Amino acid sequence: MTARENYERWLKSPYLDESLRQEMAGMSEQEITDAFYTNIKFGTAGMRGVMGAGTNRLNIHTIRKATEGFARYIEKTGPEACRAGVAIGYDNRYHSREFAFDTAAVLARHGITVFVFDSLRPTPELSFAVRYHHCFGGVMITASHNPKQYNGYKLYDAEGCQLVPELADAVTAEVNAIEDELAVKADNTEEQKKLIHIIAEETDKAYFDAVKSIQLNPDVPRNVKIVFSPEHGTSNIPVRTILKDCGYEVIPVLEQCDPLPDFANTPTPNPEQEGAYELALKYARENEADIILVCDPDADRMGVGVRHDGEYVLLTGNQSGSVLIEYIFSQRQAKGTLPANGIMANTVVTSDLGEKIAGGYGVETVKTLTGFKFIGEKIAAYEKSGEKEYVFGYEESYGSLIAPFVRDKDAQQACLMLAEAAAWYKHRGMDLCDVLEECYQKYGYYNESQTSIFLEGESGAARIREIMGALRKERISVIGDVPVILWQDFATFEEGDADGVRELTGFTKSDVLKYFLDDGSWIAVRPSGTEPKIKIYYCICGKSAEDAEVMSAHYHDAMEALLA
Repeated sequence: MTARENYERWLKSPYLDESLRQEMAGMSEQEITDAFYTNIKFGTAGMRGVMGAGTNRLNIHTIRKATEGFARYIEKTGPEACRAGVAIGYDNRYHSREFAFDTAAVLARHGITVFVFDSLRPTPELSFAVRYHHCFGGVMITASHNPKQYNGYKLYDAEGCQLVPELADAVTAEVNAIEDELAVKADNTEEQKKLIHIIAEETDKAYFDAVKSIQLNPDVPRNVKIVFSPEHGTSNIPVRTILKDCGYEVIPVLEQCDPLPDFANTPTPNPEQEGAYELALKYARENEADIILVCDPDADRMGVGVRHDGEYVLLTGNQSGSVLIEYIFSQRQAKGTLPANGIMANTVVTSDLGEKIAGGYGVETVKTLTGFKFIGEKIAAYEKSGEKEYVFGYEESYGSLIAPFVRDKDAQQACLMLAEAAAWYKHRGMDLCDVLEECYQKYGYYNESQTSIFLEGESGAARIREIMGALRKERISVIGDVPVILWQDFATFEEGDADGVRELTGFTKSDVLKYFLDDGSWIAVRPSGTEPKIKIYYCICGKSAEDAEVMSAHYHDAMEALLA
């Protein structure tokens, strides 16, 4: 069916939401094409996209279609799955609450028990709620750190982990079998309404107590001053409550504490971007704060700023993850609680520095594909087998998990542990940048960065496929005059070097290419699973900070020319 045919099908439907009908009346041909040329799909973090009318947009009908498919999947699993039910959470974005309660209604029509939060909550608390209420699964309505025009729909399994590909494929098959998303209903009988339960304080308290239990040095002097921003999102109450209960002085960025869906008082809600720190930096300078903590809207990611030599340094996700590893592992080793069979998990596009720090403490690193669900899957497997004990997991994209009572990134845990680390090191005359410098001196100077090529719409999607296809066809052997000594293709399960091509094992299929260079650096390329862009990751290792920076610039130029 063409975009125009899909558009006309929607207009003729008696079930079409009236606000969407009005929006469609003003669409240009290009807007019709972009909104209707395909169906919105699940990616590395579920279903995510721009809100609006269309089969390729997030709206009440595409949400209902996804939920109907999930409900059919649960029904086929059996009556026990229906009774265990689904926990639902949502953030501060436009339509998030509406989508959440509509999701609850669709599930209830299938006789599925529902536990839905009374107001916005962090994504990790939704993961916690799935486990706490012994649910079969969960739904989180959020677009994480994306701009205000986005929303999303994340599905969770009984472990509180986002669906791994095998389960996501099973749900997707049910979703794709639905011929008319507009005919999916969300009205309930009185009996069906009884299946929907509102959850609030009890779950909050249990989650907050679990977060507070991760402290390693609860008696360390709380002599750090913290500026905190939730970026208008869900972390405002949880992070401020937890830090206050643990004795920390927190200075909130008040203009960014209201849960505004348009993120009115921040240039961006994404802690990967400098604009997210503008107002927090102003607060920090005025109050001479030791650290800045910034969370994305659904509170699974945390950004950090550190006062160092009178200036504020913003740490990357790789850097803050490395500092957490150094603090947690050193303290657990000193206390005798670091397990002999411990593992640290990160992704194939995460810096090598964390792995080297972990190795220095005798902890093995396991690599996964991008997406924290793969780390959650590893946690569940090791818990079942007893072969390894999880100690820490993180991604370069500012997300980490310390204690696995949730199975997703958890900014509440990260904020508490970073605050404790800052206090512990300050008591010893150091700041977190000093800790990072010590790691560099011991393991090498790493310059990690990321660039993106945005390619929107149908033509953009085609161009992304063209670029990835060309990279596979050409088999790059040199980048910036430096030989590629090993390449890995996670879509074809191949890797190759001077000895030839062989099978790449231990991963599920993913559109990722990674190039290891002769100087100890690597570069990876992959299409984003949630946005219309190609992402290029750089992990550049130099003999000094200056050397690594020069090398990084050289590689950026080389990749820009290569992908032009």
